Formats: sequence, structure tokens, C-alpha cells
Amino acid sequence: MKKIVLLLLALVLIIPLIAEETKIKPEHLTLGTFKEKVFDFENNSEWNYKGELPAIIDFYADWCGPCKKVAPIMEELAIEYDGKVKIYKIDTEDQKQLAGIFGIRSIPSILFIPKDGQPQMSTGALPKAEFEKMIKEILKVDNNIQK
Repeated sequence: MKKIVLLLLALVLIIPLIAEETKIKPEHLTLGTFKEKVFDFENNSEWNYKGELPAIIDFYADWCGPCKKVAPIMEELAIEYDGKVKIYKIDTEDQKQLAGIFGIRSIPSILFIPKDGQPQMSTGALPKAEFEKMIKEILKVDNNIQK
């Protein structure tokens, strides 16, 4: 009986840890992973998105207050649009070359990348409903989740 109780207790403690690790989150990009997954600007002069799904890139910094408001929204969108839209994050303090290539002067800056066509940039901490509207209009992705 003691073994069963200990086993159940262990499961109760371990399962939430496993669930947290497998939680869908935005993926952080470096210069290398950006060129691999999004666009290799060193070998292409014209925009050529490499991804299979439309994408959003959140250009942010850890010290930025508005960026901290956008972060949980991006996490929610990553879960809600899993398999439909890829959500990436680029730390502008760590990835200054990428921030410079995109002319990031204000953060948060959000880049919407449709599967086909040119990307579009938005700046500022927008409400979740506005991001959802942009996903539908720019990325042509409808969520179909009942709210």
C-alpha cells in the first residue's frame, strides 16, 4: 500500500513538470536559425520565405515593458494557432544584426510573414484581438476556435 501511495505521489509531482516542458511556446531565433528557417538573406537578394507555415516574429528585449505585455499573448497565440502559424521571437539585444537588417527602431515590432507574399511589420503592444485580426487578414489563417 505504501508503494502505491508513493507511486501516485511521484506521478502527481512529475506529470505537471513533463506537461510544462512540452508546452507549446514561441521559438527563439538566432542569426543562424533565422537563415535556416525563415530567410537566408546572405544568399538571396529577394524575399524567399523558407517556412512551411505562415509565421510571426516578435522582435523584443527583456527590459522592454510593452514587450512584456506582448509575450504572454504570443504564448497564447502559439498554442491556439499550433500547426497553422509558427511563432518566433528575436531578442534585439542579443541579435543586433537581425534587428538592424529589419530596421528595428521601436519594440515590440511584430513581423507577419505569409506563406506567399511579402512580410508586413507592426509596432507596439497591441491587444490580442488585433493580433488575431492581423493573422486572419495578413496571414490568411482563420483559427476556428470557439470563444
